[in-house]
Amino acid sequence: MLAPTSTAVPYSVGIVTPQFLEFPEPLRLANGTSFGPYSLAVETYGTLNAQRNNAVLVCHALNASHHVAGVYADDPKSTGWWDNMVGPGKPLDTDKFFVIGINNLGSCFGSTGPASVNPETGRPWGAAFPVVTVEDWVHAQARVADRLGIAQFAAVMGGSLGGMQALSWAITYPERLRHCVVIASTPRLSAQNIAFNEVARRAIITDPDFHGGDYYAHGTLPRRGLSVARMVGHITYLSGDSMAEKFGRQQRQSQNGGDYNYGFDIEFEVESYLRYQGEKFSGYFDANTYLLLTRALDYFDPAKTCGGDLQRALAKVRASFLLASFTTDWRFPPANSREIVRALLGNRVPVTYAEIDAPHGHDAFLLEDARYHAVVRAYYERIATELGL
Repeated sequence: MLAPTSTAVPYSVGIVTPQFLEFPEPLRLANGTSFGPYSLAVETYGTLNAQRNNAVLVCHALNASHHVAGVYADDPKSTGWWDNMVGPGKPLDTDKFFVIGINNLGSCFGSTGPASVNPETGRPWGAAFPVVTVEDWVHAQARVADRLGIAQFAAVMGGSLGGMQALSWAITYPERLRHCVVIASTPRLSAQNIAFNEVARRAIITDPDFHGGDYYAHGTLPRRGLSVARMVGHITYLSGDSMAEKFGRQQRQSQNGGDYNYGFDIEFEVESYLRYQGEKFSGYFDANTYLLLTRALDYFDPAKTCGGDLQRALAKVRASFLLASFTTDWRFPPANSREIVRALLGNRVPVTYAEIDAPHGHDAFLLEDARYHAVVRAYYERIATELGL
């Protein structure tokens, strides 16, 4: 069993240390092949109780990782991506729950991915790394639960792509979770969302430094393509109102003292912001990983095997659900969450649904909105009471 990997300080899980679990047995993938051996990066917060019934799995979104909360000792700025949600006294209270974060297979934050060495060739996997799916990640996460001796999670939780994983858990392993918490997510991508992902992928693939995905061997990085991909994606995470409030049409000072420079370099503050986000992202994220994760987003569609009938796809679900959406999220709008709610109600599954009026767009699920956090806090307090924690 993993020991807790955090040192608690008030209102924070404190300093955390990732651990790396090795899995020698190959994992059967949705594409029909097997992959292994592989390693998964994991962090845990809180204490697993004697009954082993207080564990909560937090599934990460596209550009996040196992580092859900706390900070690393050698980098005090390395705050976990959902630190406002997870910790002592926070909505997901680590004084009561044992929280697990797992970096997905194919990612670039410690788990085996395209930049890892292929043991058969001695070189990075690169373009040879297999395309993985949300369902593949869920099966890999189940192996982590087995390693920890967790037969059933108190809850599986995630936002965006993480919410897809939580939903897949409820379908794939219905007896292994009591509650499913799906935030700002969807049962499938729209054509528009797939289109945004394709534009991002083409920006990477057409970068001259991409070299068919084997840029590691060439000593290059497709930074320009990855930067543009991030810029495209980042626009979809924000609402029009939030961008207008933050940037408007504010310009930088014109070089010639007039209103415009009449050129194609940065003139508007929003351009500067997007370029900064893109350049920062291209400095720490792997381009092949970006391709893999966006394709996993595209493929997710649990109703596909049921003739498009989501209610049928959810017929075996046994978990109770909390779903939350945000009014200004145009990437995964509330209608997507309401579709899941209707399908669950059609199967008489207990559902709590909150539609939060927040101005921040899709990124709202990462922010500390009082109403949103109150909903999540109340739901976990209910779980804690149910389990006698």
